[in-house]
Formats: sequence, structure tokens, C-alpha cells
Amino acid sequence: MEDAVVTFRKSSYSAQEGQCVEIAGSGGHVVVRDSKNPGGPVLAFTTDEWRAFVHALKSA
Repeated sequence: MEDAVVTFRKSSYSAQEGQCVEIAGSGGHVVVRDSKNPGGPVLAFTTDEWRAFVHALKSA
């Protein structure tokens, strides 16, 4: 996945202070990174894992 070119996006609800995560779609996965460290590591989730995560957040 390191070789993939992806376009990360940040929520429009995020403050401009840079303390956010950014997400991108990449080959059937959702990748997440720290907006303060765009060259750093990313977490990768399958789309099903991401949907479950978002659903759990909305249900909390």
C-alpha cells in the first residue's frame, strides 16, 4: 500500500489547529493518518471494518 497514491481528506468539522486525522480510500481499504505527520505511518482498515467502526461510533 506504500506505493499507492491516495488523496487524503479531513473533516470539514475539524478545527484548523492541525490536531486531526485524515482518511483516504485505497484499493478496497480505508487508510487513516495523523494530519500533523502526513509522512508518518498509516492505519489500514478493510471497508467492512471501517463501516463497523463508524457504525459503532454513531451508536455510542
